[in-house]
Amino acid sequence: MSHNRARFDALRVVPRVLTGGAARDLSADYLGTHRELPFIMAPTAFSGMVRHRGDIALSRAARSLGLPFCVATEGLLSIDEIAAASPAEHWFQIYLWTGEENWRPLLARARDAGVEILVMTIDTPVYPKRTFNQHNGFGLPLRYGPRNIADVLSRPLWAADVLGRALVRGGLPRFAHHPRAAEATITGRDVPPMTHQAGLNWDHVAKVRAAWKGKLLLKGILHPDDARRAVSEGADGVIVSSHGMRNLDISVAPLDMLPALRKALGDKTTLLADSGVQRGSDVFKLLHADADAVLLGRAMLYGLASGGQAGVQAMVDILADELDRTMAMCGCRTLADIRQASVERDYIGK
Repeated sequence: MSHNRARFDALRVVPRVLTGGAARDLSADYLGTHRELPFIMAPTAFSGMVRHRGDIALSRAARSLGLPFCVATEGLLSIDEIAAASPAEHWFQIYLWTGEENWRPLLARARDAGVEILVMTIDTPVYPKRTFNQHNGFGLPLRYGPRNIADVLSRPLWAADVLGRALVRGGLPRFAHHPRAAEATITGRDVPPMTHQAGLNWDHVAKVRAAWKGKLLLKGILHPDDARRAVSEGADGVIVSSHGMRNLDISVAPLDMLPALRKALGDKTTLLADSGVQRGSDVFKLLHADADAVLLGRAMLYGLASGGQAGVQAMVDILADELDRTMAMCGCRTLADIRQASVERDYIGK
């Protein structure tokens, strides 16, 4: 994650002056739709552990802001529940589990909930070795330990909101999209865990493409050849992602690969990006590198933690304001102007 942050920080913009100061237009066009902001709420598995029924708060915030919200496979509320509680534009992110009988029903559930855009995550062929999670117990499943217990006890309001309300409703939070026989709690102590499809390959993409009649995005692509193959297999676009730099610590940063991926795909294919966006200037840099829009993950969770739906909306407002100010300083009035902005790489200390 520090490398990803360093790549953002190394890219410096060259401000432009006396450009008239006209109002900026932050709207974006992708996947055949015009949107007021170039933001998408990314799939985040544990938003229900940040705040009680956090997915619904995220969805309602997205609706109020006119943003798409991508629901996660490993979420604690199902796409059915979220769609019933909030008529936002929902996308659905899917991992392929071992056994088609386990993941195919999710496509039907997503379709029945009104989802038109499916996001297939393809960058996790094996579960990554996240040593920081091994130390703190925050993984799948969650583990009890002195540190976790101390954290819970030191945050009684959070414990009452998330754990207390879940227990009153019938037990610890569960992974709502898992098949009934494997619908584990977050501690995973009652049933065997679900496992990702072993040997994930392009044949699996073809199966999903054949089964899903809406738009399909492949998430986790960093190599131009993979991007070209994705489009040839019927994907409507790709999401350039390093999984927040949490899967492979020696991975390249999405910011560095975007220009090559755009060159490989041309201007007509939707190219989205995520991983480590902390401020509006980060969004500016990803758009400059030729992303059509940017997915926001952790930033949305920070807002959710601080203030629920209102906190999420405030976080989006902050990022939009920062993007707007960066555009003004660089003489950019539209997202198209951002792609023509002058930038320099700062290698001092590298």
